[in-house]
Amino acid sequence: MIETEGYDKLAQVVRKIDPRGRLLRAWQLQGGVSAQMTALEIERSGGQTQKMIVRLHGELDRKNNPQIAADEFRLLHLLRSAALPVPEPYYLDQSGEIFPIPYIVIEYIEGKTEFTLANVPDLIQQFTTCLASIHRVDYAKLDVSFLPPAEQRYARLLSERPAVLDESLDEGHMRDVLEAAWPLPRRNPTVFLHGDFWPGNILWRDGQLAAVIDWEDAVLGDPLADLGNSRVELLWAFGSDAMQQFTQLYQSMNVIDVTNLPYWDLCAALRKTSQISQWGLDTALEKTMRAGLRRFIDQAFEQLSVS
Repeated sequence: MIETEGYDKLAQVVRKIDPRGRLLRAWQLQGGVSAQMTALEIERSGGQTQKMIVRLHGELDRKNNPQIAADEFRLLHLLRSAALPVPEPYYLDQSGEIFPIPYIVIEYIEGKTEFTLANVPDLIQQFTTCLASIHRVDYAKLDVSFLPPAEQRYARLLSERPAVLDESLDEGHMRDVLEAAWPLPRRNPTVFLHGDFWPGNILWRDGQLAAVIDWEDAVLGDPLADLGNSRVELLWAFGSDAMQQFTQLYQSMNVIDVTNLPYWDLCAALRKTSQISQWGLDTALEKTMRAGLRRFIDQAFEQLSVS
């Protein structure tokens, strides 16, 4: 239940979008950790009803990028123009009149995330096809100068070495190997990256991929950066076979040099290492995920030793 004060603020948001609009109901959306998302159902001035989402970015994202709301709003417009399946952006408010931080209002897309689809191969096919399409977007024709390079994100992660390392995940070794190799030699063309392409950021409806959401981590860089992140997430969600199917299928769709994939796998793993304890997982699930992540890390080290 939305508290009265919060409900009143959301009603003001509706009037920003449609001065004669009326808020019918509001409810919090669960599952996100990087932003607070509230769904609205409104009655437009013409009498039709419409659903939308109010999105307020979290403190960490705002700290890393004070312009994150404006950047995501602008990015969604560009992605829509490139015919990618993303929510339509409706409104950006940076005035501080309603909420103390900037927020965006975007399309509510009917659908849900899936981790238990019976036909995992079909899910992987659609998942991979979508990522390959994102990477084929001619970003040079779009004004994406506000997007940072992926290497900048990982350089910052490497520079922020914690006082206590998570040696259960061999964090010290990961950092040593990546620091010695950084910056990685560029073997692939720069592409547009989602930045966090995983099953939790995909909405499905009737077995079909309906939308890709949560674009606050979008960057420009080597396609292997997205590939590494998706690989570990698919390993967690569906197992090693699904991860390998995804990797091989992507290579059949977009021809890339995978020489540095073990390094990008380690980048993805290091990013998860710094986050996993903050996700509020129950003890058993966190233990299982840590075990899977350790196998993923060990596999990357094995591939590097062979090469």
